[in-house]
Amino acid sequence: MKVLLALPPDVHRCEVYRVIGMNAPPLGLAYIAAILEAHGHKVSIIDSPTLKVDTKTFIHKVKEFKPDVIGLSIQTPLAPKAYNIAKVIKKESKDIIIIAGGPHPTYMYEEALNNGIDIVVRGEGEITTAELLDVLEKYGLSRDKLRKVQGIAFKDRDNRVIVTPPRRLITDLDSLPPPARHLLPVEKYTLFNKPIKAIHVMASRGCPYGCIFCITSYFWGRKVRFRSARKVVDEIEGHVYRQGARYVIFTDDELVMNRKFIYEFIKEVKERKLDIVFTCGARVDHVDKDYLKYLYDNGCIMLYFGVESGSQDTLDKIGKGITIDQSIRVFKWIKELKGHATASFILGFPWETVEDLEKTINFAIKLDPSYAQFTVATPYPGTPLYYFAIKNNLIVDRNWEHYTTITPVMKGFYLDINTIKRYLKQAYRKFYLRWKFIMQELKSHKIIDIMTILLKESLAMISEKLREII
Repeated sequence: MKVLLALPPDVHRCEVYRVIGMNAPPLGLAYIAAILEAHGHKVSIIDSPTLKVDTKTFIHKVKEFKPDVIGLSIQTPLAPKAYNIAKVIKKESKDIIIIAGGPHPTYMYEEALNNGIDIVVRGEGEITTAELLDVLEKYGLSRDKLRKVQGIAFKDRDNRVIVTPPRRLITDLDSLPPPARHLLPVEKYTLFNKPIKAIHVMASRGCPYGCIFCITSYFWGRKVRFRSARKVVDEIEGHVYRQGARYVIFTDDELVMNRKFIYEFIKEVKERKLDIVFTCGARVDHVDKDYLKYLYDNGCIMLYFGVESGSQDTLDKIGKGITIDQSIRVFKWIKELKGHATASFILGFPWETVEDLEKTINFAIKLDPSYAQFTVATPYPGTPLYYFAIKNNLIVDRNWEHYTTITPVMKGFYLDINTIKRYLKQAYRKFYLRWKFIMQELKSHKIIDIMTILLKESLAMISEKLREII
């Protein structure tokens, strides 16, 4: 079959793409494309946000490729654009089968099926999609045959939603073919609107912690599954020689928890004499000073820590499993080692007060990471926070496009969304407009990148205000 996999068109106008200026490859689609190609299907990928594809261009590409099946990858803020393009495609050609996958339709499958989607792939998509395509190729939209495919949802002839049993997670990630990067516009990926020769790599799936705001544990499972270091370095090595990439960006939420993998990965890189550096996620309870030194001495140029809050009460309630003292200790070690680390913080959990927000902002300044990321607590479908917010009637904005962690969509018991929004802006101002930070960035010649982001956001805010006035 001819299969077109895509992120929905027009999403480059969404907040998160507009502000940050970062384009990253859709690895999920690339993995699915690889396994479909292995099954003999002809596959194309449209990375709409990177290529800034609008609806008109998207439809032109559909007519040009003439697919039998279109697969849309949908995260929550992309859902309205995905539903819109599904309806447009159905008007153009009723014969094209439209499949949706990703975190949002996994949990909101009924919504997706009511908005132009024929079949939803729920959860981990590679094996399910490959089996589904084989069934569609042989039998078309036969409801009897679809019932035998695990991990999907669809409507029967009486318009009833059918949900098949969930598919077991893939235990051996090494059994998957490497992502089909040849179908991606690898030369277009940027950071701070600058082209970078980097490779984004997935080394593991899953998380054991189950934080109430994060979908990872619920979508990928509580058991962490790692690929072998050899396979990961094989993938990186090929990209280094084909594209001249030097930067490796691990997309895993938490990589350093598996020290065996890290040691084997670095050993493989050294034995192959690869001139690369890497960034990855970490937790403050998984590192000590010696381990941090090992990472920084062996190619790690930035660690990303989810610190989340300056309130121990909030850390306990969200299920983070770390303490304030652990964060203080780790960032003290990082300073002593002259390493670099980004810390992320979340403002506006339902029980928080103004004092909690101020505590988190001041804690970020006290830790003084290389960079700080502030976001607002966002109730994504499938997370415990979502069901908590529904139960307590806290959601005040149901426009999925606003579910970016930048725009507040959920009020608290003691805070309204305008207060949360105000403190988000205040957090960035207080952290980044410190004299100490500015001097540090001037010395490292990175201040232009930061100022570019701040300027773009300021201009976007001014534009929005003008539109409101008009």
